[in-house]
Amino acid sequence: MPFARLAAATTPTCHIGLGLAAVGRPGYINLGRDRDLPADRTVEAMRERTHDLLDAAYAQGVRYFDAARSYGRSEEFLAGWLRERPDVDDVVVGSKWGYTYTADWSPDAEQHEVKDHGVATYERQRGETDALLGERLDLYQIHSLTPDSPALTDKDLHARLAEAAARGATVGFSTSGPAQADAIRAALAVTVGGEPLFRTVQSTYNALETSAEPALAEAHAAGLTVIVKEGMANGRLAGAQAPAVLRAVSEETALGCDAVALALVLRRPWAGVVLSGAATVGQLGSNLHAAAVDLDDDQVARLGALVEEPAAYWAHRGQLPWH
Repeated sequence: MPFARLAAATTPTCHIGLGLAAVGRPGYINLGRDRDLPADRTVEAMRERTHDLLDAAYAQGVRYFDAARSYGRSEEFLAGWLRERPDVDDVVVGSKWGYTYTADWSPDAEQHEVKDHGVATYERQRGETDALLGERLDLYQIHSLTPDSPALTDKDLHARLAEAAARGATVGFSTSGPAQADAIRAALAVTVGGEPLFRTVQSTYNALETSAEPALAEAHAAGLTVIVKEGMANGRLAGAQAPAVLRAVSEETALGCDAVALALVLRRPWAGVVLSGAATVGQLGSNLHAAAVDLDDDQVARLGALVEEPAAYWAHRGQLPWH
């Protein structure tokens, strides 16, 4: 598996990845985008910001980069960066299929993406991803698998994914929603020819939403690499938006709320890669300080009081506006 490259890395930040959801398109649900991004979010401006982030991340030891077909031009931006840096041969590149970007570069679009886990969408989007990333693609994930997704039962799709795996790709899935644990366990049961189909899982886990933890531990025990997304809860755990207890621990550690929030995730024994969703180089640098945060048992216990019921957390997330 390509993640062996990360296992061989020794930098403190090798288990922190960079996700491109916030910078591959002009609109997203993260808080603070009006402050963090250029007022004129042209394709070129967002390409430049993405490349600046990729440069800074790589220079500071980050070796996993995460895109998706629905993240606007994220694959295009990442592919261009890789072409310009042919000496960068030690990174792991992941992308996702299953959502189609429909906003046409407008942050005010009524609909930004459309979900479809059917075979036709897989074939179309795999071709689009291959045209951009080609052999640089290491991991291809089903985007936002839920317990009712046809991707869990579609044998034709499973066969095609297994063929891709036989050709060298790693096949994984991401999850979303209050039933993440159910989706993870259902996916762990999917086999082709008696062998497990999926080798990675990417799920939301943070100080507010911990419900997937038992299932993620099971996935890790089954040999899957666990990637954690939304460790900052779309900005709810950063800066002025952070809860009082998180701000207090931040003061005690002399590091940012963002670093503390990500450190809380990094300390989980099953967490293989924790994604930063930074939109600025400064945010990225602060996020990467998570590797230096040493939380004591009292601080962890106090932060544990922040956990919300999954239904409430996802209802709140669903109401976040696209900026």
